[in-house]
Amino acid sequence: MSRICVYLGSREGNSPAFRQAAHTLGTALGQRGHTLVYGGARVGLMGELANAALNAGGSVIGVMPDHLVEREQAHFGLTELIRVPNMHERKATMAANADAFIALPGGIGTFEELFEIWTWGYLGLHDKPMGLLDTDGFYAPLLAFLDSTVSHGFLAQATRDMLLDAPTPSQLLDALEAELS
Repeated sequence: MSRICVYLGSREGNSPAFRQAAHTLGTALGQRGHTLVYGGARVGLMGELANAALNAGGSVIGVMPDHLVEREQAHFGLTELIRVPNMHERKATMAANADAFIALPGGIGTFEELFEIWTWGYLGLHDKPMGLLDTDGFYAPLLAFLDSTVSHGFLAQATRDMLLDAPTPSQLLDALEAELS
């Protein structure tokens, strides 16, 4: 099966739907035999996702820079925790260990990771599928903005179409798995 990199918050957010989506996605990854690749934290949505994948029998690879091991409270119960010297190495290591990418709700770190991996795809540095899990409409304003960039001529429709989106973990995993096969 595939290794799926998930970008998401180290906080829980203010809706129980976010935590539930992380739990459901982690469980589905484990049950479907995928390996989870993520930022390596045991807190927030990141911890919920990793614990759910592990509890469902999945393998989980965390990647965390040395300076964040204590700050983000690294998860030491993973299948593998890769420590790297900096954030650039973290993103590169996560990308190198992944066959597909998903973004759940999160903050500026999640956005930065998502846009960088999408840019890498646009530039032809990878051809791996990417998707947004639009839990509780979290990404609806961003999706509308991205569609607006197409209508204003700053983004090609083909580039916009590279970024899949779905409201549920199972729908998004189905779409990514179809792209992977």
